[in-house]
Amino acid sequence: MKTTKATKNLKFKKMQTRFVFGFLVVFLMTSCHQNSSFDRYTSVDNVWDKNQIISYNFVIEDSLQNQNLYIKIRTSEDYKYSNLFLIVDLEYPNGKIEKDTLEYTMALPNGAMLGRGLMSIKEHKLWYKGHTTPFVFSEVGEYTITINHAMRALDEVSGISTLEGVLDVGFCIEDLE
Repeated sequence: MKTTKATKNLKFKKMQTRFVFGFLVVFLMTSCHQNSSFDRYTSVDNVWDKNQIISYNFVIEDSLQNQNLYIKIRTSEDYKYSNLFLIVDLEYPNGKIEKDTLEYTMALPNGAMLGRGLMSIKEHKLWYKGHTTPFVFSEVGEYTITINHAMRALDEVSGISTLEGVLDVGFCIEDLE
């Protein structure tokens, strides 16, 4: 009888462990993106051509919601620059276009890549709008954002035609509470 009771206790503990682990996985997966109202990536297959413009359309239904906007870049160990220059256009529903030229630091002075990731792939979540004060879209409707790299070699006038080491380019809107 003790063997049966011990076996039942062992099965019950295994079931408890699986339940807690499963709950933890579900919790972590849902909590990571619970405040993202838009989050997309486009693959550029480790080479981002300067003529490849990344574009996303999204709809804003609340012109009072505070939000943070991010450009998201995944890089491999083939990315050999310490910074990244981007040209970003945000087109409003009324046709107005905001054009920004942005520079982001991608690596420390010692060459260590910034971003999240344990292996050779790093994810860089780069502020676009909202980092000093929350951003609020002024209009309800469909917006378009376009993202293009504007990298140049040192002391070169013409841009780099293919930017190696970029795997994915994305855009994210996070709602603030």
